[in-house]
Formats: sequence, C-alpha cells, structure tokens
Amino acid sequence: MQVQSITYLFFKRIVDIILSLIALFLLSPIFIIIIGLYKFADPHQSVFYKQRRVGKHHKMFYIYKFRTMIPNADAVLHADKALYAKFVANGYKLPTAEDPRITKFGAWLRKSSVDEIPQFINVLKGEMSIVGPRPIVEDELVEYGNNVNVFLSVKPGAMGLWQATGRSNIEYPERADLELSYVQDASFWFDCKIMFMTLISIIKSDGAF
Repeated sequence: MQVQSITYLFFKRIVDIILSLIALFLLSPIFIIIIGLYKFADPHQSVFYKQRRVGKHHKMFYIYKFRTMIPNADAVLHADKALYAKFVANGYKLPTAEDPRITKFGAWLRKSSVDEIPQFINVLKGEMSIVGPRPIVEDELVEYGNNVNVFLSVKPGAMGLWQATGRSNIEYPERADLELSYVQDASFWFDCKIMFMTLISIIKSDGAF
C-alpha cells in the first residue's frame, strides 16, 4: 500500500477547506430554495437526512444529504425482507424506479446529484474529503475482506473513482477494486482527474439512480 505523504495530506486538507467553503457559498441559493420547498410541502419534516457511515480508521460519522426518502425509510427497508435482500444483492442500493422509499422530488434530487450538496459540510468538518472512496455503511465492510484496513486508511470522499467511472452501474466486487486502487494511487493530480471525471459523470447522469 502506498503511504501518503504528509505534504500531500496537508495540501489536500487545505484544498478541501477552500473548495467546500466556495461550494457552500455558491450553492447557498440552492440550499435556500430546497429548504423553502420542503418547508412549504411539509413544515414538520426535516430537510436533511443523516446516516451513520464508516470513516477513516473505522471512525463513525453522520453523512449529510438532502432528504430524498419518506421519513421512516430505514424502517420500511428492514421490515420488508425481500426488499432488503434485493438491496444487499444490488450493492446496498435500489433503482429509484423500484424503491418505494424515494419521493418524486427526491428522485429528481438524486438524478441531478443535488441531494449530495450537504456533504460539503462533512468535508468542512474534516470527516470527509472532496476526493476519496465513497463512505459506506458498516454492513458493506464485508465486501472489502482482508483489505478493510487499507480501504479505511484514507478519508472517504464526496467524489471518487467509483462515481467517476459509472457510479451505480458498477457493483461489488468491482467497486471495491476501484476504491482500493484509489488508495494505492492517490495523488494531487489523480484527485484533480477524478474531480473532472466526476463532474462529467454528473452532467451526463451516468449511473445515477
């Protein structure tokens, strides 16, 4: 495994702070509009959704997203054994068209990747980086086998090689191989390449659910 240099990690953190601050500032109108729409539709429901994910060195944190699902989404998923089995078999996700938890507005947020904007808050807090392996739930650790500690040796990212090369079109174990290859080859220029590739993927809606 490649050992990331202190210099690279220092400048990566500086870039994370600067880019997340710029993104939150420039995207603040979108925050206001989405919050307004949610509060108009249902003032009693939270605009944000948070879920426990596994961070660097197994440290747990809550990832932030705009809410795209019904309020009791996790309970609905686990209560339906057939649905949960399909969820696991499909790489811990479900196609939007087949997922009873996702609202119509939430489907658009996911398709456009707008639901992921609040993750810049996670980046600013130091729980995530702009670029890194996609943060996973604890159940997914089994997919990385003996390479779990390698996978968790870096911060998870808002953008990553998995999203840049197809997102939901790529399932385990290929997804695990991609994420581990990032850990091995991480560098400033590789991060820049992944950011560019991810933006192109988002624009094309390549692999978005």
